[in-house]
Amino acid sequence: MLFIGKYNHLTIERLTSVGMFLSDIEGEEVLLPNQYLTDEMQIGDNIKVFVYLDSEDRPVATTETPKIIRNEFAFLEVTDVTEHGAFMDWGLIKDLFVPFREQSTPMQVGEWHVVFLYLDQKSSRLIASTKIDRFLENERLTVAEGDQVDLLIFSKSDLGYNAIVNQYHKGLIYANEVFREIKIGDSLKGYVKKIREENKLDLSLQKTGYEVVEPTAQFILDELKKADGFLNLSDSSSPEDIYKKLQISKKVFKKAIGGLYKQGLIKIGDDGIRLVVED
Repeated sequence: MLFIGKYNHLTIERLTSVGMFLSDIEGEEVLLPNQYLTDEMQIGDNIKVFVYLDSEDRPVATTETPKIIRNEFAFLEVTDVTEHGAFMDWGLIKDLFVPFREQSTPMQVGEWHVVFLYLDQKSSRLIASTKIDRFLENERLTVAEGDQVDLLIFSKSDLGYNAIVNQYHKGLIYANEVFREIKIGDSLKGYVKKIREENKLDLSLQKTGYEVVEPTAQFILDELKKADGFLNLSDSSSPEDIYKKLQISKKVFKKAIGGLYKQGLIKIGDDGIRLVVED
């Protein structure tokens, strides 16, 4: 069985004037057109290809790499809008279709949107949708608190930034915990900070808890040495200033310098922190 909208490992069966025909273990065939053939390809070889539908809705294979695969999310550009819907660049010859019914807001050429790609059961066509929440599932979580996760930012609210977690779940990065520029469509590494009621995920762009303090303390010591023993950062510094200079949150900064102070490695003053120089 061919998997439309996904990668398939297929066997080269025969060469024709239009390309090579490939088959799966059940004998179902698909064409790999001439423009994708290489001298290394031989009859009997097993190759990895992406299978999608051509302009006549026939399965066709390609060795090109799409920007999105079926049942996943990606940030894509709108290339055309017609009476039938919008089309997006997904890295293949035939653009990806987004019907009007799957557009949360009307699309315009040149815009970028986070979309989900799925196989429409009624038409058997690959279709993209900007109605992201419909395709996210938090009922059965595959992550735990503290896990590092892949994030794709898809919307912003008064609370913060909504993110797709590991191409499967929905999570939130609170605005007051963000100290750098974040945009819709950004792909980031993050961490599951907390799992709340109804499996709602609170996310962080950095590790939380004790495990981050120790390496951060060493990092601060290294930065102090580079700065001749003084950094004009203290408990009263703004979260923005701390993040701008050290790329860490104020909470983590305070924990780290507290530990360094207790060990007698630094002095904390109103104007900043100083490295203790041994006699």
